[in-house]
Amino acid sequence: MKEKATFYHAGCPVCIDAQNAVESLVDRARFDLEIVHLGESPDRLAGAEADGLKSVPALATAGRMIHLNHGADVSAPKA
Repeated sequence: MKEKATFYHAGCPVCIDAQNAVESLVDRARFDLEIVHLGESPDRLAGAEADGLKSVPALATAGRMIHLNHGADVSAPKA
């Protein structure tokens, strides 16, 4: 069974660059990668925050939230 990995972003240029890097680096045989654009899926924000999301872009996997190259505070998609 594959591990779940979720990449959160807000659509900014920093986030898109990070998304491209994550998509090319994540081992798809090991991980089921989900891409979540929080501006398009604001209903996912509360759950992401509960899991530790503080800024985007970020990658959640194995119970950890890994923040990548600060693009925007988590409050940005709320605006």
